[in-house]
Amino acid sequence: MKIKILFVCHGNICRSPMAEFVMKKLVRDLPADSPLADVEFEIASAATSTEEIGNPVYPPARRMLAMHGIDCSGKTARQMTARDYEYYDYIVLMDRNNLRNLRWILPADVYARETGGAGIPTKNPAGVSSRNPENRKVSLLMDWALKSRDVADPWYTGDFVATWDDVNEGCKAMLAQILQQIQQ
Repeated sequence: MKIKILFVCHGNICRSPMAEFVMKKLVRDLPADSPLADVEFEIASAATSTEEIGNPVYPPARRMLAMHGIDCSGKTARQMTARDYEYYDYIVLMDRNNLRNLRWILPADVYARETGGAGIPTKNPAGVSSRNPENRKVSLLMDWALKSRDVADPWYTGDFVATWDDVNEGCKAMLAQILQQIQQ
């Protein structure tokens, strides 16, 4: 089994690469006896804009990752494409602005399906976040942690610690829910 995850933010130089490399580390650090140990993961990140294409991870984000033993060298920003939507199992956005920006990337019918209603993923009666009945691929990272808020953009806030905390919380919750789904 292979699970493909694409993290998306505005420029692909702060939040989404942090999420990409945090999730890669979480997967790499899974115990050998984990049910996910035999699952192949493909994890990447992209932007909704073209502003930073080709640029490396923003230095403060790179330093935050390095402080936690995570190397992101070689990563450069790229823009998400409609083909990415078809390829990846999960498209995980950092904020609602990213969701709105998908309208310029996805075909109109796909965008309407993915953004119909108020958001994704939905919560089941037990209060646990789950894939919704329409099998949408698009979600917001903090929804996985059952928090309906955006990951703060450190480009504007300068608070890379808060972003680090959000990214870790969201990625851990997402991985736990993927494990739960596999075990069902």
